[in-house]
Amino acid sequence: MPLQYLVEYFNDRLGSEHRSSVRPFILEDGKVSGIFGPVRVDSELKSFRKTLSPSDIIGHVAQLNVRSDHEQPSYVNEIEPLVSHVNPVENAESIISFDRLSRTVHMLNYLTIVHLEGVLFLDVDPRHILGVKQDHGAYFEEVITQCGLETKNVAIVLTLNSQYAPYYKDLIEGLGNYKARGYQIALKFDYIVRDVKTFKLIEQVAPQFVIQSAKNILNKTHSDELFEQLSQFNAKIASLGAKSILEAIEEKKFDALARNSGFDWVEGDYYNQTVSDHFGYVNTSSYEVSASHY
Repeated sequence: MPLQYLVEYFNDRLGSEHRSSVRPFILEDGKVSGIFGPVRVDSELKSFRKTLSPSDIIGHVAQLNVRSDHEQPSYVNEIEPLVSHVNPVENAESIISFDRLSRTVHMLNYLTIVHLEGVLFLDVDPRHILGVKQDHGAYFEEVITQCGLETKNVAIVLTLNSQYAPYYKDLIEGLGNYKARGYQIALKFDYIVRDVKTFKLIEQVAPQFVIQSAKNILNKTHSDELFEQLSQFNAKIASLGAKSILEAIEEKKFDALARNSGFDWVEGDYYNQTVSDHFGYVNTSSYEVSASHY
């Protein structure tokens, strides 16, 4: 189905839902953007790769860029004041609307990728899950279906931190609704997971993927301890039947860390720069590095 047709379809649908003449989805130069109040929402799709065979792309993660008419592109945290309050359950309607618009933009841009066999990872704001009281994923399932895909092609990514600890029960129930509709689930942590309580939470959710960021371990000085922590983490995730992912890899040392500590998948600019030169014929043994080199 032509992308322009889908853009018009979702513009018509949103206009009907909100009884508005605003048409927020724009197709320019083969890419789709969305307008939300004073900001313009764009997608950046990055590749997930097999750790031991980085030339194999097995999924994409959609990252959000926003901009206004008077500013350069910036990341989503710079528009938080526009769509949220301090309390994570306040302003639910605005959060839900922004989240739905962003994911629709991501999905439409995903359709421009030649190979769609893998999984599209989409962040969902915890406040969205808390704001929707039932049937989580129903609205977006219609978007996915209209785009000719299935919910199994999409992984819902939920980033957890201590701010949402009082709401974990509700978040788990919301994720259960997504799973019941066939979505895959990914939990993302902005810290190194090593406490029993968090692992129990992971067991309760039973996600297909658990994600950590290389950016969050850049300042770790005790490399041997870090290697041991990540190795134990990955072994635990594997025992739960999930795949572990290390994202935002920009240096070779973190690629080596991902390989030796047992991460299943990786993502990062490092691979965009080197995959054609080094990984097309990769011999994993040549990348074995001792923990002391991390």
